[in-house]
Amino acid sequence: MARPQPLILLPPSEGKAHGGSGAPWAPGTMADAALDEARTEVLAAAARAGAVDPGAPTVPAIERYTGVLYRELAWATLPAAARRRGTRRVRVVSGLWGLAAPSDPIPHDRLKMSARLDGLGRLAAWWRPRLVPLLAERARRAVVWDLLPNEHAAAMDWRHVEPARRVTVRFVDEQGRTVSHWNKLLKGALVRWLLTEEPEGPEDLAGFEHPLGYRFDPAASDLGERLAAVVLRAG
Repeated sequence: MARPQPLILLPPSEGKAHGGSGAPWAPGTMADAALDEARTEVLAAAARAGAVDPGAPTVPAIERYTGVLYRELAWATLPAAARRRGTRRVRVVSGLWGLAAPSDPIPHDRLKMSARLDGLGRLAAWWRPRLVPLLAERARRAVVWDLLPNEHAAAMDWRHVEPARRVTVRFVDEQGRTVSHWNKLLKGALVRWLLTEEPEGPEDLAGFEHPLGYRFDPAASDLGERLAAVVLRAG
């Protein structure tokens, strides 16, 4: 039996490209079609709140997101095989779409996962039960690289999703203090490595040479069989 595809969970970026040349969003155009009914409901509520124009043109999500993480990932410069892997393995946890694959066509929006919408409430809580069935199926027996900040992690419910292993990653300075300012840039380089090198698990980070000098710290990491908390230290 083939090994399940790893799953890499990322946040969207606040920075987004405007415009586009694709048709307006419609059900059936995104990778995880099971979420389309929920997406339609959120889209309508977000439109009423002025956070998105449902008739706006679309571009693939990986081109829409222009923030630091995505600039460092530099998707267009990845080898073609790595981009194909990324299309299957990367999912962006979004307040508007629930999950978005890199190739999914989406319009520009100004909606955060922490937002509240009339009739729906706080989006993280609204999405949580709707994401569980899909994630439970997608993550079964797979390694999940959970690179979500707290805002987007609030939409997850790992009590009902059982991956083979979930990996979280924390970047720290030489004194062991969590790095916040460069966090997104650091994660972008890590995702690029995940897609090009295809590690089987967090132990393979021992060979990861981060371009900014961060290295796997085995003493500070906890490589549990079900939950691995990895620390990458500067210097």
